[in-house]
Amino acid sequence: MIMNNITSADNNRRRASADRRNMDWYLDLLVRFLVFIGGISAIIFILGIFVFITSQGIGFLLDRFDIAEFFGSPLWRPTSEEHPTYGALALIVGTASITGFAMLVSVPFSLGAAIYIAEFAQGKVRETLKVLVELLAAIPSVVWGFIGLSIMNPFIIKLFNIPVGLNILNAGIILGLMAAPIMATIAEDALKAVPDTYREAAEAMGATRWQVISRVTLPSAKNGLMAAVLLGVGRGFGETMAVLMASGHSVNLPTSPFDSVRALTATIAAELGETAQGSEHYQALFTLGIFLFIVTFIINLTADIVVRGIRKGNI
Repeated sequence: MIMNNITSADNNRRRASADRRNMDWYLDLLVRFLVFIGGISAIIFILGIFVFITSQGIGFLLDRFDIAEFFGSPLWRPTSEEHPTYGALALIVGTASITGFAMLVSVPFSLGAAIYIAEFAQGKVRETLKVLVELLAAIPSVVWGFIGLSIMNPFIIKLFNIPVGLNILNAGIILGLMAAPIMATIAEDALKAVPDTYREAAEAMGATRWQVISRVTLPSAKNGLMAAVLLGVGRGFGETMAVLMASGHSVNLPTSPFDSVRALTATIAAELGETAQGSEHYQALFTLGIFLFIVTFIINLTADIVVRGIRKGNI
């Protein structure tokens, strides 16, 4: 009787162990499947977005698209009854000028803030500054647009004695302030990722604090710093509401920072809701979206190639 009980207990333990192994195997399979889905979801979403945008603009690309007019003409007159034109040159130049001016504003501020937080600030000061930077990144773009419209606009008019303050200068400053917190956060993480042994070795050789930062820390973190700058460029090309409210929204080839311009994203946002679905104008707006998608892809691809090249050079 005792031997039978022992045998029965061993069999129960073996069955329970086998059941646990089976359960662990199914759980492992489920986790692998979920991880796989999560890994390819970004690719699926990107391909889906590209397919949707292309499907909406393919009619314009096949029937009406003129590469010389699209990239060479500054005349964007899609609602003209006599001769509608779809020149995107002024929109492209306007987007590039706003983004370029924004980088002139955001790169020094973001890198300076990142260097101070990572290398100089200590304790509660560092934590407070990091929280404040993250709070700035959380401000909605429409709020920044209101700042550009109601505060920066009269300030620029009064300071430079110009008739309109909604221009490249206004939009560039606002966009630069919007991009700076994200760039500062990524740059600070890149600087903190540099091993302390690098700093200690440089200090042991007699280097000053600024020499350590300029000759050791910044070169070691250049991959992350470049990624931060390129993210800011992508933010500049993709921003809509703040640029729409602060740039003046005027189709114009700029000759100075005080000229009003219109961005690609702002054009799509302002005109798409009032355009008949499936019309030539509607398809042209999606063609602008295709162009923006391609530009963003090229920026990301360039960043990947440059960073890989830097890593190989370091090796």
